[in-house]
Amino acid sequence: MASSEGTDVFEDLRTEGNVLFALVADLDDEQWSLPTSAPGWTIADQIGHLASTDEMAIMAARDPDAFRAAVPAVVAALATGLDGMSGRRDEEKGAELLDRWRAGREGVVAALQGHPPGTRFPWFGPPMSPAGIATGRLMETWAHGGDVADALGVRREPTARVRHIVRLGVHARDHAFATHGLAAPDVEFRVELVGPDGGRWEFGPPDAPQRVTGPGYDFALLATRRVHRQDTALTADGPDADRWLDIAQAYVGAPGEGRAPGSRRT
Repeated sequence: MASSEGTDVFEDLRTEGNVLFALVADLDDEQWSLPTSAPGWTIADQIGHLASTDEMAIMAARDPDAFRAAVPAVVAALATGLDGMSGRRDEEKGAELLDRWRAGREGVVAALQGHPPGTRFPWFGPPMSPAGIATGRLMETWAHGGDVADALGVRREPTARVRHIVRLGVHARDHAFATHGLAAPDVEFRVELVGPDGGRWEFGPPDAPQRVTGPGYDFALLATRRVHRQDTALTADGPDADRWLDIAQAYVGAPGEGRAPGSRRT
């Protein structure tokens, strides 16, 4: 499959941002305040979170020392709950959020592209490659964009851009177990997924005794905790693989409440 370490992740990040921007560009004040499928989050909160995290990514790439100095305050804000997580500033209106996010999403691609191989920037956790940070930004843009689309009653067409999120979720397997206080399996799984365009995305040894199969789009939703596994067409063969589908998580941090069964069907 195409690697999220390749240069295409930057173009896919830009495209994913364009899709979401088109959804929110003409919202009125009432629509900005609509609740989304993330409990307690409005559309404004979703865009505020993206704007804030894009700004942190730009800082990490352009001024690593400033980023390191800012991390403790960001972590403290996250601990306060929704207000800290959203990144939305006090009394920030929709038009102001839109301008702020526009600048951030354009700036983050410019800040991350063009660095020599082996470049690493500080991030929340281990240092990350530019493509790795871009993959995380794409994941969040896509996931929060889905919450916004749901709030507006818009159906997004599945695209192969989710391959980056799939890859991230697969490689975050052990992290997902650790986040839930569980020991990671000591064997690799075979993961065989089918993309929205019919492409096959395969990971792990072909003869692995435990495996996960199904639609890649479903796995991306599951790994971003936007759907309950019962509402997907994913299947697991083996007890550890089955447990993984209960806890899969592509992002760093607390897993949150997740989605209840039946709340969203893929």
